[in-house]
Amino acid sequence: MEKLKNLLERLDYTVVQGEIEIEITELVYDSRKVSKGCLFVCIKGTVSDGHVYIKEAAEKGAAAVLVQEEVEAPESLTVIKVKDTRYGLALTSAAWFRHPAEKLKVIGVTGTKGKTTTTYMVKSILEQAGYKVGLIGTIEAVIGDRVIPANNTTPESYIVQDYFHQMLEAGCQCVVMEVSSQGLMMHRTAGFTFEMGIFTNIEPDHIGPNEHASFEEYLACKGLLFRQCRTGIINVDDEHCEQVIKGHTCELETFGFSPGADLRAENTHLLNRPGYLGVAYQARGLVNMEVEIDVPGRFSVYNSLTAIAICRHFQVTEENMKMALKTAKVKGRIEMIPVSDEFTLMIDYAHNAMSLESLLGTLKEYEPKRLVCLFGCGGNRSKLRRYEMGEVSGRLADLTIITSDNPRFEEPQDIIDDIKVGMAKTSGDFVEIPDRKEAIRYAIAHGQPGDIIVLAGKGHEDYQEIKGQKYPMDERVLIQEVLEELARER
Repeated sequence: MEKLKNLLERLDYTVVQGEIEIEITELVYDSRKVSKGCLFVCIKGTVSDGHVYIKEAAEKGAAAVLVQEEVEAPESLTVIKVKDTRYGLALTSAAWFRHPAEKLKVIGVTGTKGKTTTTYMVKSILEQAGYKVGLIGTIEAVIGDRVIPANNTTPESYIVQDYFHQMLEAGCQCVVMEVSSQGLMMHRTAGFTFEMGIFTNIEPDHIGPNEHASFEEYLACKGLLFRQCRTGIINVDDEHCEQVIKGHTCELETFGFSPGADLRAENTHLLNRPGYLGVAYQARGLVNMEVEIDVPGRFSVYNSLTAIAICRHFQVTEENMKMALKTAKVKGRIEMIPVSDEFTLMIDYAHNAMSLESLLGTLKEYEPKRLVCLFGCGGNRSKLRRYEMGEVSGRLADLTIITSDNPRFEEPQDIIDDIKVGMAKTSGDFVEIPDRKEAIRYAIAHGQPGDIIVLAGKGHEDYQEIKGQKYPMDERVLIQEVLEELARER
């Protein structure tokens, strides 16, 4: 129970009718969950508008509603008007949970690529140093020993505050979280100050009818983080970094390969042996140390530099950083699976043309005998994505194995045929094997010494979605089954 006036204390609001001294039993933003004595926050969504359900909320016993439009409401209801109910939900949620973020050091990571890997690296380093760390990300939220699968990169503000509250209860001192541009635009992270805001990079992604109207809007939304944090840590090599930090209100630090960066990578070199790809470099500037990581590529240098830039603020020793960076792994992000002493096999989440091009380009730098790419595309999604991914793989891989991903309500063969349209623009070799396990079997059975084989698109997912049903399908399990079957056949 909490007094309504306490929930509103940090908001600009108008009392349209009723009073604010009343007790509130619950904070609700889904009309289906309205209960007796609750405050119902009317959110205007793309599919549904909470303002339409005010009469129904009153009938269910709601005590008050928070609105951003003129509404007609029964006299029994207290009506509070604010400029934006999404912002209102964030601030009332923070108050409902007694402002847990004020007792935590919250680190927010934004950018097109690298958010997930960076957050796991930071968690790994800080835990190595003895901190208890909560995580909110694309794949999952981690609260103590509990792991909660994620629906959105940045959850709704009420859930963010609930997680913070639970993390505090579990003894966490720090939280590292991915912050999407959508999350910032929709005020999901409003109502508290980040200890640190991190900018990894930005590319023209997430532009479309249900996301950002333009690249400029995307840039501006990313930039909101740097008006809501104490310290901003910025990738100075990104050509858009000046636009992202425009209007910032925080202290700034920079990282990158640039000689002018506050923390920079020098003498980068690739590490390559069968079954193992990595990278080593020297960190110079704010931290001076040798770094080696078991994840390939230049972007891995950026991810680890970002993690070092953050963790140095927590007085983590060089030794702890080195140990943690060697072992920091993210499920389904360049996840190497040991299957052979002769070739390298990995799983990665790359599921659009941009991420696949980045991945395959990185792996080509290791000069494999052959680069083999196995992937499919999701059903009931853009055909353009299929053409583009087919073209990227045809251009960069020596062999493409086209298979099924989540066909949803489409026929797998129809999706494969679309991918082949893109492949046809290249001279790349390919085979098509609709059954994903059979495709993986083919990849392993035909692996040659010096090959790098990447299973792209599924990553951390452990299911396949077919005709509205999710069936268990974890590529790690499939690989193990294939290895056992091949061993029996020898």
